[in-house]
Amino acid sequence: MTVGGGAAPSVLETLEFPAALERVAAHAAGPLGAARVRSRTPATDPDAVRGALAQVAELAALLLSDDAIRAEPVPDISPALELLAVAGGVLEGPALAQLTVALVAGRVVAGDLGRLARDAPRTAALRVEPPPKALETRLQQSLDPEGNVLDGASRDLARARQAVREARERLIRRLDAILGGLDAGERAPDAAVTLRGGRYVIPIRSTARARVGGIVHDESATRATVFVEPPEVIELGNELRAAEAAEQREVLRVLRELSELARPHREAIARAWEMCIAFDDLCARARYAIEVNGFAPAIGGGPLVIRNGRHPLLTSPPSEGSEVVPFDLALAPDEFTVLVSGPNTGGKTVLIKAVGLLCLMAQSGIIPPIGPHSTLPAFTTWFADIGDRQSIAQSLSTFSAHVAVLRDILARAGAGSLVLLDEIGSGTDPAEGAALASAVLRTLTRRRSMTLATSHLGALKKLATETVGVVNASLQFDAVSLTPTYRLLKGVPGRSYGLAIAQRLGVPADVLAEAERALPDTERALDALLAAVEQRARDLENRAQSLAAAEQRLAEERGALEARERHLTDGERDVAARARSLEREARDQARGYLLEARKTVEQALAQARAAVDEATAREARRLLEKAIEETAGEEAHEKAGERGKGKGWISLDELRKRDEPSGAPRGESAAAPRRAPRPARPPRGGERSPTSTTATTEVSLRGLRVDEAEAVLIKALDDAILADLPYLRIIHGKGTGALRQLVHDLLARDPRVERFGFAPREQGGHGVTIAEFTA
Repeated sequence: MTVGGGAAPSVLETLEFPAALERVAAHAAGPLGAARVRSRTPATDPDAVRGALAQVAELAALLLSDDAIRAEPVPDISPALELLAVAGGVLEGPALAQLTVALVAGRVVAGDLGRLARDAPRTAALRVEPPPKALETRLQQSLDPEGNVLDGASRDLARARQAVREARERLIRRLDAILGGLDAGERAPDAAVTLRGGRYVIPIRSTARARVGGIVHDESATRATVFVEPPEVIELGNELRAAEAAEQREVLRVLRELSELARPHREAIARAWEMCIAFDDLCARARYAIEVNGFAPAIGGGPLVIRNGRHPLLTSPPSEGSEVVPFDLALAPDEFTVLVSGPNTGGKTVLIKAVGLLCLMAQSGIIPPIGPHSTLPAFTTWFADIGDRQSIAQSLSTFSAHVAVLRDILARAGAGSLVLLDEIGSGTDPAEGAALASAVLRTLTRRRSMTLATSHLGALKKLATETVGVVNASLQFDAVSLTPTYRLLKGVPGRSYGLAIAQRLGVPADVLAEAERALPDTERALDALLAAVEQRARDLENRAQSLAAAEQRLAEERGALEARERHLTDGERDVAARARSLEREARDQARGYLLEARKTVEQALAQARAAVDEATAREARRLLEKAIEETAGEEAHEKAGERGKGKGWISLDELRKRDEPSGAPRGESAAAPRRAPRPARPPRGGERSPTSTTATTEVSLRGLRVDEAEAVLIKALDDAILADLPYLRIIHGKGTGALRQLVHDLLARDPRVERFGFAPREQGGHGVTIAEFTA
């Protein structure tokens, strides 16, 4: 943001805000975009800040899925725009070339923003209509990238340059001829036509000057060689000068024409140029947010809440060999002052500077390195008293300099101010310093100024228990290794560890013992209490880590069990599929056996019909029965034979009794199929075959599956034909029609069946098919 800044330049320098902006500017595509980032200052309007952060977050989310979005760098064309504002002003070639680059970039950026209108409407709001493409095309046809006017800019310019080339060639040819006509003693060594003072000359020895004549334009350092324009080429030189002057006049005319062509579009060019710079600035901020994994905070509407905060100068790029420890700082609505205590080198100053810098960046439209669910107030003014402000020139001691800053803060700070105070109350008597610091902090708290202060003074650690709105905090310190962990603990004051650090650094034990005895009882008791609190906090943290590790192990075990369950389920599914496959193979094998039996039946029937006597026929039938028993197979026999007994098969005598009405002669049927079947032919020799008494003229397939019904039907057909029956009545029912389709397909393929059709309505209709066999 560039408006409404409430932070003095000295405060920005103290918090290293320019260095943070430099990290962001490094992501810009061009120098003007980087300069725009560096010029950003915090805004105080909450709505403007929210809009800027939302725009950055929108583009950053889009860049995560489409990294091809790029800003276009543009040159600085502000001088050219100023000259175009002056009537009659003519731009030089290089300025027009830069204008061409800006026009091309504006058209590209406008196209990219137009494509982002649906996915990133806030970003697309930067788009402006670029100047007409005809202007861009005309400039590209007239100028090269360096701004030189091309021959194609105008026909007169092309002719003028042709005239210059021809005049130059004539002049050089004439000079070469003159030089070649001189004696070796009259020419300078390695003599060739050259330029001096804009005129073409030849180098000759000074002794030959009188013989050659002409105008001397230069001479060598030793004066042994002079550069002469012979009299016979002076007119040719003048012609070249005239041609070059004509060329320059035409170039100036073209530049004037191009300037006049661009002047009406000056405002459109300026808007397109500004669009390119703004988009470069926005892209740099979005890419920075991605780099630091930052999330846009909520602005206003609640107290200060920072989740997973990191110091911007330690986050991007990360410091080599070290890991940045994030911090969480969440204040209640009635908490305004945070007093951070603890040992030196613990990170207290870095913490308060990080909070100030995060707030400055957010209000400057930059997403800082903080986590989600963070809330930052919209501060109107910033104050910082950090570092040693001693000044010999101004006769200020360290304490006097700090007091001068505190005086300025107390005069201006109020609600909406962020105040950062490092080592408040130091530099003077501890008792007086603590009293002054306590009064300052109470005053700022009553004014509802957001204040973060650091201190070593033990008296200030009690302030939080005595004053509403003040809260203690500390940065965790490892009491064993005496090294900082940089983890922020809110609500717990920190120990200074002064004597412990002195012991580790080798201070004599007797000195330390005397110092220990000199400590006031209250200080010793407070230190012991803080040590107990720290130990309790460490124990709780270790327990939390143990619970987290156990939860992780349980999650891993749960995952392993789920994977095992999935493996077993897959195995069961594979076994079931294998079983189905084996069942299909078994059915196919049984079907093959039955087809082989059918072939054997047909061969036996042929042999039986060709038998010359009854003994041969009986032998053939015996062989037939034996072949059927051997080849039918257990599965087909069990599924078809067992299920057929007493259900699907009826004897010939039963069929005759069922079909004969009472009083009708034996062998006559009360109702016949569409075509009356022929009476059963008696066996040859006048005797009934032994197997004919077991064959039936009706088979029922109801209740069977298709594969089961096929085996039953094939056996029934074979038995009927073996018994030399004229027809077979097949009961398949109506149902879904699958059995009926099977029966008809099988009968249609069987050459022994002469015809088949549905039974009459009173004998079953479409639920029964009657097959008649070939005689």
